[in-house]
Amino acid sequence: MARSLQFRVDESSAGQRLDDFLAARLVRLSRMRIAGLVARGECAVNGAAAHAGRRLGAGDVVEAAVSEETPNAMTPEAVPLEIVFEDEHLVVVVKPAGVLVHPTLGVKTGTLANALAHHLNRVRIGEFGLLIGEGKASPSTETVAREAESINPQSAFPNPHSEWVRPGLVHRLDRDTSGLLVVAKTQHALSRLSQHFQRRLVEKRYLAVLGGRVEADERTINAPVGRDPAARPAWRVAEGGKHAETRLRVLERRGRRTLVELEPVTGRTNQLRIHCAHAGHAVVGDRLYGGDEHARLCLHASRLALRHPATNERLEFSSRLPPEVAAAFGGGG
Repeated sequence: MARSLQFRVDESSAGQRLDDFLAARLVRLSRMRIAGLVARGECAVNGAAAHAGRRLGAGDVVEAAVSEETPNAMTPEAVPLEIVFEDEHLVVVVKPAGVLVHPTLGVKTGTLANALAHHLNRVRIGEFGLLIGEGKASPSTETVAREAESINPQSAFPNPHSEWVRPGLVHRLDRDTSGLLVVAKTQHALSRLSQHFQRRLVEKRYLAVLGGRVEADERTINAPVGRDPAARPAWRVAEGGKHAETRLRVLERRGRRTLVELEPVTGRTNQLRIHCAHAGHAVVGDRLYGGDEHARLCLHASRLALRHPATNERLEFSSRLPPEVAAAFGGGG
């Protein structure tokens, strides 16, 4: 059975391609799946079929017919889970390096989602994301949700009165990056946190060990990030890429290595790693972008500050530098 989803384009989304617009909202659908919907004419703009590259204008109405498939079973696993904070609205955890946030076609077990399944109990995973606990349905995201305020968050997800709740992975970390992640446990929490991320009201800081001696105590790196499928790595600083900005602050220098705090002003794929390498100081252990050899990527999401989705109370969380990362800096190269 297909569900018809409808979105109205606001000023901030004007000029986006149709496929990019849909990918930002149907976050549990792959790009290939979205391309198929468009190619089969199952997506329309203002009532007429449109191609993937159609540029949208403010006020346009985008419709997509998405099938509601029966969720597949997911195996809960007693994977160690470091919980920093939890209440009925959200949970904040520390993801270890080397662990995927959610299953993929090739990796079905050992992910953070499997660990959450064990912790929260009664979990299934389906077309639109994790399903955990009992109550009303709540959408799940693997990237920062970019829904316009004019869109009802309920409209993008099926079965609003299901007995299953989908907790929202409101943002993500790369497999090799460790650190703090917030997960919404209700639809209200997801909607509020998604808006906070969209408006850049959530403060994120990372600790990283960089190769070489970074001379400037503070600097801002402005370099556009784009994707070249024919290149390796595909994501890189690229003329014509999307605006990307990172603030860097030196905490300590030791030998041929520098401990820094990084603040991503924007949130592009691999942005921190790309910008550090672009500045001539790749993250230690970053094999993809030319970092010094080390057993792991020395990048850790160490601080997270946000407003509670229900009480609006300011919450601040911190996570210490993992021992193996501290050891990489302690040696000084």
